[in-house]
Amino acid sequence: MKISACIALIAVALAAVDARPARHHSSAAPSAVSSAAAAPSHAPAHSTLSVPLKANPHFKKNAKGAVLKAINKYKKYQTASSHHILASTGGVNMTDYQNDVMYYGEVTVGTPGQTFKLDFDTGSSDLWFASTLCSSCSGKTEYDSSKSSTYKKDGRAWKISYGDGSSSSGILATDDVTIGGLKITGQTIELAEEISSEFTSDPTDGLMGLAFDSITSVSGVQTPMDNLISQGLISKPIFGVFLGKDSNGGGGEYLFGGIDDSKYSGTLATVQVDNSQGFWGISVDSGSVASASIDSFSAIIDTGTTLLLLPNDQASQVASALSATDNGDGTYSISCDASTLSDLSFSIGGNDYTVPAADLIFQQQGDQCIAGFGYGGLQFAILGDVFIKNNYVVFQQEDSPSVQLAAI
Repeated sequence: MKISACIALIAVALAAVDARPARHHSSAAPSAVSSAAAAPSHAPAHSTLSVPLKANPHFKKNAKGAVLKAINKYKKYQTASSHHILASTGGVNMTDYQNDVMYYGEVTVGTPGQTFKLDFDTGSSDLWFASTLCSSCSGKTEYDSSKSSTYKKDGRAWKISYGDGSSSSGILATDDVTIGGLKITGQTIELAEEISSEFTSDPTDGLMGLAFDSITSVSGVQTPMDNLISQGLISKPIFGVFLGKDSNGGGGEYLFGGIDDSKYSGTLATVQVDNSQGFWGISVDSGSVASASIDSFSAIIDTGTTLLLLPNDQASQVASALSATDNGDGTYSISCDASTLSDLSFSIGGNDYTVPAADLIFQQQGDQCIAGFGYGGLQFAILGDVFIKNNYVVFQQEDSPSVQLAAI
Protein backbone atom coordinates (compact mmCIF):
# COMPACT_ATOMS: atom_id res chain seq x y z
CA MET A 1 0.00 0.00 0.00
CA LYS A 2 0.99 3.68 0.10
CA ILE A 3 2.10 3.65 -3.53
CA SER A 4 2.28 7.24 -4.75
CA ALA A 5 4.83 8.33 -2.16
CA CYS A 6 7.02 5.38 -3.10
CA ILE A 7 6.96 6.26 -6.80
CA ALA A 8 8.23 9.73 -6.00
CA LEU A 9 11.01 8.30 -3.86
CA ILE A 10 12.10 6.01 -6.67
CA ALA A 11 12.43 8.86 -9.12
CA VAL A 12 14.81 10.63 -6.74
CA ALA A 13 16.81 7.45 -6.17
CA LEU A 14 17.13 6.76 -9.88
CA ALA A 15 18.49 10.23 -10.49
CA ALA A 16 21.17 9.59 -7.88
CA VAL A 17 22.31 6.15 -9.04
CA ASP A 18 21.12 5.92 -12.66
CA ALA A 19 18.72 3.26 -11.41
CA ARG A 20 17.36 3.10 -7.94
CA PRO A 21 13.68 2.05 -8.13
CA ALA A 22 11.15 2.60 -5.46
CA ARG A 23 8.67 0.72 -3.30
CA HIS A 24 6.39 -2.29 -2.82
CA HIS A 25 5.08 -2.14 -6.39
CA SER A 26 5.99 -2.69 -10.06
CA SER A 27 5.33 -1.47 -13.59
CA ALA A 28 5.35 -4.96 -15.03
CA ALA A 29 2.71 -6.49 -17.25
CA PRO A 30 -0.63 -7.54 -15.71
CA SER A 31 -0.66 -10.81 -13.81
CA ALA A 32 -3.18 -13.50 -14.58
CA VAL A 33 -5.79 -14.47 -12.04
CA SER A 34 -4.97 -17.85 -10.58
CA SER A 35 -7.32 -20.74 -11.09
CA ALA A 36 -9.33 -22.18 -8.24
CA ALA A 37 -7.23 -24.10 -5.76
CA ALA A 38 -7.18 -27.87 -5.71
CA ALA A 39 -9.11 -29.52 -2.90
CA PRO A 40 -7.08 -29.60 0.33
CA SER A 41 -6.23 -32.91 1.88
CA HIS A 42 -5.41 -32.19 5.51
CA ALA A 43 -8.95 -31.37 6.58
CA PRO A 44 -12.40 -32.56 5.57
CA ALA A 45 -13.73 -30.89 2.42
CA HIS A 46 -16.62 -29.45 4.39
CA SER A 47 -14.30 -27.79 6.89
CA THR A 48 -11.77 -25.78 4.92
CA LEU A 49 -11.95 -22.39 3.23
CA SER A 50 -9.78 -21.33 0.31
CA VAL A 51 -9.36 -17.63 -0.40
CA PRO A 52 -7.94 -16.97 -3.90
CA LEU A 53 -5.54 -14.09 -4.58
CA LYS A 54 -5.98 -12.06 -7.76
CA ALA A 55 -3.54 -10.19 -10.01
CA ASN A 56 -3.70 -6.45 -10.67
CA PRO A 57 -2.08 -4.63 -13.62
CA HIS A 58 -1.83 -1.04 -12.38
CA PHE A 59 0.49 -1.07 -9.37
CA LYS A 60 4.02 0.46 -9.42
CA LYS A 61 7.00 -1.10 -7.68
CA ASN A 62 8.86 0.97 -5.13
CA ALA A 63 11.63 -0.77 -3.22
CA LYS A 64 12.42 2.15 -0.94
CA GLY A 65 8.74 2.55 -0.12
CA ALA A 66 8.52 -1.14 0.72
CA VAL A 67 11.43 -0.70 3.12
CA LEU A 68 9.79 2.36 4.70
CA LYS A 69 6.49 0.56 5.20
CA ALA A 70 8.16 -2.39 6.89
CA ILE A 71 10.41 -0.21 9.03
CA ASN A 72 7.44 1.74 10.34
CA LYS A 73 5.48 -1.43 11.13
CA TYR A 74 8.38 -2.62 13.30
CA LYS A 75 9.95 0.77 14.15
CA LYS A 76 9.96 0.29 17.90
CA TYR A 77 12.40 -2.58 17.38
CA GLN A 78 14.92 -0.49 15.44
CA THR A 79 18.36 0.05 16.90
CA ALA A 80 18.91 3.64 17.98
CA SER A 81 21.64 4.16 15.38
CA SER A 82 19.33 3.14 12.55
CA HIS A 83 16.31 5.40 13.05
CA HIS A 84 17.42 7.65 10.24
CA ILE A 85 16.90 4.84 7.67
CA LEU A 86 13.50 4.99 6.80
CA ALA A 87 -15.26 -26.37 11.62
CA SER A 88 -14.58 -26.11 8.11
CA THR A 89 -11.96 -24.80 5.79
CA GLY A 90 -12.28 -21.79 3.61
CA GLY A 91 -10.14 -20.75 0.68
CA VAL A 92 -9.60 -17.26 -0.71
CA ASN A 93 -7.96 -16.85 -4.10
CA MET A 94 -5.57 -13.93 -4.13
CA THR A 95 -4.77 -11.24 -6.67
CA ASP A 96 -1.05 -10.91 -7.36
CA TYR A 97 -0.73 -7.17 -7.78
CA GLN A 98 1.83 -5.77 -10.23
CA ASN A 99 4.42 -8.50 -10.52
CA ASP A 100 4.39 -9.84 -6.92
CA VAL A 101 4.35 -6.43 -5.25
CA MET A 102 1.32 -7.20 -3.10
CA TYR A 103 -1.40 -9.85 -2.84
CA TYR A 104 -5.03 -9.21 -1.93
CA GLY A 105 -8.21 -11.21 -1.55
CA GLU A 106 -11.91 -10.50 -1.32
CA VAL A 107 -13.87 -10.48 1.95
CA THR A 108 -17.61 -9.89 2.34
CA VAL A 109 -19.04 -7.82 5.21
CA GLY A 110 -22.63 -7.36 6.39
CA THR A 111 -26.10 -8.59 5.44
CA PRO A 112 -26.53 -8.50 2.51
CA GLY A 113 -22.83 -8.77 1.83
CA GLN A 114 -20.61 -5.89 0.73
CA THR A 115 -17.36 -7.10 -0.85
CA PHE A 116 -13.94 -5.56 -0.25
CA LYS A 117 -10.45 -6.13 -1.62
CA LEU A 118 -8.16 -6.51 1.40
CA ASP A 119 -4.42 -6.90 1.84
CA PHE A 120 -4.00 -10.13 3.87
CA ASP A 121 -1.19 -9.30 6.30
CA THR A 122 0.47 -11.71 8.77
CA GLY A 123 2.52 -8.78 10.10
CA SER A 124 -0.41 -6.90 11.69
CA SER A 125 -3.70 -7.71 13.43
CA ASP A 126 -6.31 -5.09 12.50
CA LEU A 127 -9.25 -5.52 10.11
CA TRP A 128 -10.05 -2.13 8.56
CA PHE A 129 -11.52 -0.81 5.32
CA ALA A 130 -13.05 2.25 3.69
CA SER A 131 -16.53 3.33 4.75
CA THR A 132 -19.18 5.89 3.84
CA LEU A 133 -18.00 7.85 6.88
CA CYS A 134 -14.83 8.63 4.94
CA SER A 135 -14.54 11.84 2.89
CA SER A 136 -11.12 10.90 1.50
CA CYS A 137 -11.89 7.37 0.29
CA SER A 138 -12.69 8.24 -3.31
CA GLY A 139 -12.18 5.28 -5.62
CA LYS A 140 -12.57 2.73 -2.82
CA THR A 141 -15.45 0.39 -2.15
CA GLU A 142 -17.01 1.91 0.97
CA TYR A 143 -18.84 -0.04 3.65
CA ASP A 144 -22.32 1.38 4.25
CA SER A 145 -23.64 0.44 7.70
CA SER A 146 -27.18 1.55 6.77
CA LYS A 147 -27.34 -1.27 4.23
CA SER A 148 -26.45 -4.05 6.68
CA SER A 149 -29.06 -5.56 8.97
CA THR A 150 -26.32 -7.17 11.10
CA TYR A 151 -24.34 -3.97 11.76
CA LYS A 152 -23.89 -2.91 15.38
CA LYS A 153 -22.37 0.35 16.57
CA ASP A 154 -19.29 0.36 18.80
CA GLY A 155 -17.87 3.86 18.50
CA ARG A 156 -14.36 3.40 19.92
CA ALA A 157 -11.66 5.17 17.92
CA TRP A 158 -8.71 3.56 16.10
CA LYS A 159 -5.76 4.94 14.17
CA ILE A 160 -2.86 3.48 12.19
CA SER A 161 0.15 5.39 10.82
CA TYR A 162 2.81 4.25 8.36
CA GLY A 163 6.44 5.19 7.77
CA ASP A 164 5.90 6.91 4.40
CA GLY A 165 3.54 9.45 5.98
CA SER A 166 0.30 7.63 5.15
CA SER A 167 -2.32 6.90 7.77
CA SER A 168 -5.89 5.77 8.36
CA SER A 169 -8.28 6.22 11.25
CA GLY A 170 -11.91 5.82 12.22
CA ILE A 171 -14.28 4.05 14.60
CA LEU A 172 -15.03 0.47 15.55
CA ALA A 173 -18.23 -1.43 14.81
CA THR A 174 -19.29 -5.08 14.58
CA ASP A 175 -20.85 -7.00 11.72
CA ASP A 176 -20.81 -10.44 10.14
CA VAL A 177 -17.71 -11.08 8.02
CA THR A 178 -17.49 -13.85 5.41
CA ILE A 179 -14.04 -15.11 4.42
CA GLY A 180 -13.97 -17.70 1.65
CA GLY A 181 -17.50 -18.85 2.43
CA LEU A 182 -17.14 -18.99 6.24
CA LYS A 183 -19.34 -16.47 8.07
CA ILE A 184 -17.99 -14.96 11.29
CA THR A 185 -20.78 -13.55 13.46
CA GLY A 186 -20.22 -10.26 15.25
CA GLN A 187 -16.65 -9.58 14.06
CA THR A 188 -15.16 -6.29 15.25
CA ILE A 189 -14.40 -4.17 12.19
CA GLU A 190 -12.59 -0.84 11.83
CA LEU A 191 -14.44 1.67 9.66
CA ALA A 192 -12.15 4.24 8.07
CA GLU A 193 -13.28 7.84 8.50
CA GLU A 194 -10.08 9.20 7.01
CA ILE A 195 -7.26 7.83 4.86
CA SER A 196 -4.27 9.84 3.70
CA SER A 197 -3.70 10.63 0.03
CA GLU A 198 -1.11 7.87 -0.30
CA PHE A 199 -3.87 5.28 -0.02
CA THR A 200 -5.88 6.61 -2.96
CA SER A 201 -3.61 4.88 -5.50
CA ASP A 202 -3.58 1.63 -3.53
CA PRO A 203 -5.59 -1.14 -5.21
CA THR A 204 -7.10 -2.38 -1.95
CA ASP A 205 -9.99 -1.10 0.15
CA GLY A 206 -8.25 -1.97 3.44
CA LEU A 207 -6.35 -4.63 5.30
CA MET A 208 -6.98 -7.87 7.18
CA GLY A 209 -4.38 -8.58 9.86
CA LEU A 210 -3.48 -12.21 10.57
CA ALA A 211 -0.92 -11.76 13.35
CA PHE A 212 -1.80 -12.27 17.02
CA ASP A 213 -4.45 -10.25 18.86
CA SER A 214 -1.95 -8.85 21.36
CA ILE A 215 -1.03 -6.13 18.83
CA THR A 216 -4.44 -4.91 17.65
CA SER A 217 -4.61 -1.11 17.66
CA VAL A 218 -7.51 -1.30 20.13
CA SER A 219 -6.79 -3.63 23.03
CA GLY A 220 -9.03 -6.64 23.48
CA VAL A 221 -10.26 -6.91 19.90
CA GLN A 222 -10.44 -10.45 18.54
CA THR A 223 -8.97 -11.02 15.08
CA PRO A 224 -10.86 -12.80 12.29
CA MET A 225 -8.65 -15.85 12.82
CA ASP A 226 -9.51 -15.83 16.55
CA ASN A 227 -13.19 -15.91 15.68
CA LEU A 228 -12.89 -18.53 12.94
CA ILE A 229 -11.48 -20.76 15.67
CA SER A 230 -13.74 -19.79 18.60
CA GLN A 231 -16.94 -20.03 16.52
CA GLY A 232 -15.99 -23.49 15.30
CA LEU A 233 -15.86 -22.44 11.67
CA ILE A 234 -12.59 -24.20 10.83
CA SER A 235 -11.54 -27.72 11.72
CA LYS A 236 -7.97 -26.79 12.66
CA PRO A 237 -6.49 -23.50 14.01
CA ILE A 238 -4.35 -23.08 10.91
CA PHE A 239 -4.19 -21.34 7.57
CA GLY A 240 -1.97 -22.24 4.64
CA VAL A 241 -0.50 -19.54 2.43
CA PHE A 242 0.56 -19.91 -1.20
CA LEU A 243 1.74 -16.80 -3.07
CA GLY A 244 2.16 -17.22 -6.80
CA LYS A 245 4.67 -15.56 -9.10
CA ASP A 246 3.65 -13.27 -11.91
CA SER A 247 6.14 -15.14 -14.10
CA ASN A 248 4.13 -18.34 -13.48
CA GLY A 249 0.64 -16.89 -13.80
CA GLY A 250 0.43 -14.96 -10.54
CA GLY A 251 -2.40 -15.38 -8.07
CA GLY A 252 -2.23 -17.23 -4.79
CA GLU A 253 -4.36 -18.80 -2.07
CA TYR A 254 -5.10 -18.57 1.64
CA LEU A 255 -6.66 -21.78 2.94
CA PHE A 256 -8.24 -21.29 6.37
CA GLY A 257 -8.49 -24.48 8.42
CA GLY A 258 -6.45 -26.67 6.10
CA ILE A 259 -3.39 -27.35 3.99
CA ASP A 260 -3.34 -27.57 0.19
CA ASP A 261 -0.88 -30.34 -0.67
CA SER A 262 -0.90 -29.35 -4.34
CA LYS A 263 0.89 -26.10 -3.54
CA TYR A 264 4.23 -27.43 -2.32
CA SER A 265 6.81 -30.14 -2.92
CA GLY A 266 8.59 -32.33 -0.40
CA THR A 267 7.56 -32.52 3.25
CA LEU A 268 6.25 -29.81 5.54
CA ALA A 269 8.61 -29.19 8.48
CA THR A 270 7.40 -27.64 11.74
CA VAL A 271 9.17 -24.63 13.25
CA GLN A 272 8.23 -23.20 16.65
CA VAL A 273 7.05 -19.60 16.75
CA ASP A 274 7.90 -16.89 19.27
CA ASN A 275 4.75 -14.75 19.40
CA SER A 276 5.78 -12.74 22.48
CA GLN A 277 5.72 -9.55 20.40
CA GLY A 278 2.52 -10.47 18.57
CA PHE A 279 4.25 -11.60 15.37
CA TRP A 280 5.05 -14.91 13.66
CA GLY A 281 8.66 -14.94 14.89
CA ILE A 282 11.11 -17.74 14.10
CA SER A 283 14.85 -18.39 14.32
CA VAL A 284 17.03 -18.71 11.22
CA ASP A 285 20.04 -20.84 12.06
CA SER A 286 22.27 -19.72 9.20
CA GLY A 287 22.29 -18.81 5.54
CA SER A 288 24.45 -19.04 2.47
CA VAL A 289 24.82 -17.36 -0.89
CA ALA A 290 27.54 -18.03 -3.47
CA SER A 291 30.48 -19.16 -1.33
CA ALA A 292 29.61 -16.90 1.61
CA SER A 293 28.00 -17.82 4.93
CA ILE A 294 25.35 -15.72 6.66
CA ASP A 295 25.13 -15.43 10.43
CA SER A 296 22.07 -16.62 12.38
CA PHE A 297 19.24 -14.19 13.06
CA SER A 298 15.64 -13.94 14.28
CA ALA A 299 12.90 -13.29 11.73
CA ILE A 300 9.22 -12.51 11.30
CA ILE A 301 7.18 -14.11 8.50
CA ASP A 302 5.16 -11.25 7.06
CA THR A 303 2.91 -11.54 4.00
CA GLY A 304 2.30 -7.78 4.15
CA THR A 305 5.92 -6.91 3.31
CA THR A 306 7.10 -7.20 -0.29
CA LEU A 307 10.84 -7.54 0.18
CA LEU A 308 13.18 -9.71 2.19
CA LEU A 309 14.54 -7.32 4.84
CA LEU A 310 17.56 -8.53 6.78
CA PRO A 311 19.38 -7.21 9.84
CA ASN A 312 22.04 -4.76 8.66
CA ASP A 313 25.00 -7.11 9.17
CA GLN A 314 23.39 -10.02 7.36
CA ALA A 315 22.21 -7.75 4.55
CA SER A 316 25.81 -6.59 4.10
CA GLN A 317 26.98 -10.21 3.97
CA VAL A 318 24.50 -11.04 1.22
CA ALA A 319 25.25 -7.86 -0.70
CA SER A 320 28.99 -8.46 -0.58
CA ALA A 321 28.60 -12.01 -1.89
CA LEU A 322 26.43 -10.78 -4.78
CA SER A 323 28.48 -7.62 -5.51
CA ALA A 324 25.43 -5.49 -4.78
CA THR A 325 25.80 -1.76 -4.09
CA ASP A 326 24.25 -0.13 -1.02
CA ASN A 327 22.01 2.75 -2.08
CA GLY A 328 21.95 4.17 1.45
CA ASP A 329 18.16 4.01 1.74
CA GLY A 330 17.62 0.39 2.74
CA THR A 331 17.89 -0.90 -0.84
CA TYR A 332 20.69 -2.33 -2.97
CA SER A 333 21.49 -2.09 -6.67
CA ILE A 334 22.23 -5.50 -8.14
CA SER A 335 23.08 -7.15 -11.46
CA CYS A 336 20.12 -7.51 -13.82
CA ASP A 337 21.50 -10.81 -15.11
CA ALA A 338 20.27 -13.62 -12.85
CA SER A 339 22.84 -15.99 -14.37
CA THR A 340 25.58 -13.96 -12.67
CA LEU A 341 23.90 -14.29 -9.27
CA SER A 342 23.53 -17.20 -6.84
CA ASP A 343 20.53 -18.60 -4.97
CA LEU A 344 20.08 -17.40 -1.40
CA SER A 345 19.45 -20.20 1.11
CA PHE A 346 18.36 -20.14 4.75
CA SER A 347 18.62 -22.99 7.26
CA ILE A 348 15.51 -23.05 9.46
CA GLY A 349 14.86 -25.86 11.92
CA GLY A 350 17.40 -28.08 10.23
CA ASN A 351 16.02 -27.65 6.70
CA ASP A 352 17.10 -25.36 3.87
CA TYR A 353 14.71 -22.92 2.16
CA THR A 354 15.79 -21.12 -0.98
CA VAL A 355 15.16 -17.83 -2.75
CA PRO A 356 16.26 -18.36 -6.37
CA ALA A 357 18.69 -15.91 -7.94
CA ALA A 358 16.00 -14.60 -10.30
CA ASP A 359 13.86 -13.50 -7.33
CA LEU A 360 16.76 -11.50 -5.87
CA ILE A 361 16.11 -9.02 -8.69
CA PHE A 362 13.13 -6.90 -7.65
CA GLN A 363 12.89 -4.23 -10.32
CA GLN A 364 14.74 -3.15 -13.43
CA GLN A 365 15.23 0.41 -14.65
CA GLY A 366 17.24 0.55 -17.84
CA ASP A 367 20.39 -1.50 -17.30
CA GLN A 368 20.23 -1.15 -13.51
CA CYS A 369 18.25 -3.26 -11.04
CA ILE A 370 17.13 -3.05 -7.41
CA ALA A 371 17.56 -6.14 -5.24
CA GLY A 372 14.71 -8.10 -3.67
CA PHE A 373 16.51 -7.88 -0.32
CA GLY A 374 17.30 -4.86 1.82
CA TYR A 375 17.74 -3.67 5.40
CA GLY A 376 15.96 -1.42 7.88
CA GLY A 377 18.02 -1.12 11.04
CA LEU A 378 16.02 -3.86 12.73
CA GLN A 379 17.47 -6.50 15.03
CA PHE A 380 15.46 -9.16 13.21
CA ALA A 381 14.64 -9.99 9.60
CA ILE A 382 11.29 -9.69 7.86
CA LEU A 383 10.72 -12.65 5.59
CA GLY A 384 8.33 -10.97 3.17
CA ASP A 385 6.82 -12.04 -0.13
CA VAL A 386 10.20 -12.56 -1.81
CA PHE A 387 10.66 -15.50 0.60
CA ILE A 388 7.03 -16.65 0.88
CA LYS A 389 6.38 -16.92 -2.86
CA ASN A 390 9.11 -19.59 -2.91
CA ASN A 391 8.01 -21.46 0.23
CA TYR A 392 4.55 -22.64 1.28
CA VAL A 393 3.75 -21.58 4.86
CA VAL A 394 1.16 -23.02 7.25
CA PHE A 395 0.44 -20.78 10.26
CA GLN A 396 -0.81 -22.49 13.45
CA GLN A 397 -1.75 -20.02 16.21
CA GLU A 398 -3.15 -21.97 19.18
CA ASP A 399 -1.47 -23.72 22.13
CA SER A 400 2.21 -23.69 21.13
CA PRO A 401 2.19 -21.55 17.97
CA SER A 402 4.19 -22.80 15.03
CA VAL A 403 4.62 -22.60 11.28
CA GLN A 404 5.19 -25.37 8.79
CA LEU A 405 7.40 -24.73 5.77
CA ALA A 406 8.00 -26.53 2.48
CA ALA A 407 9.48 -25.45 -0.83
CA ILE A 408 6.98 -24.60 -3.57
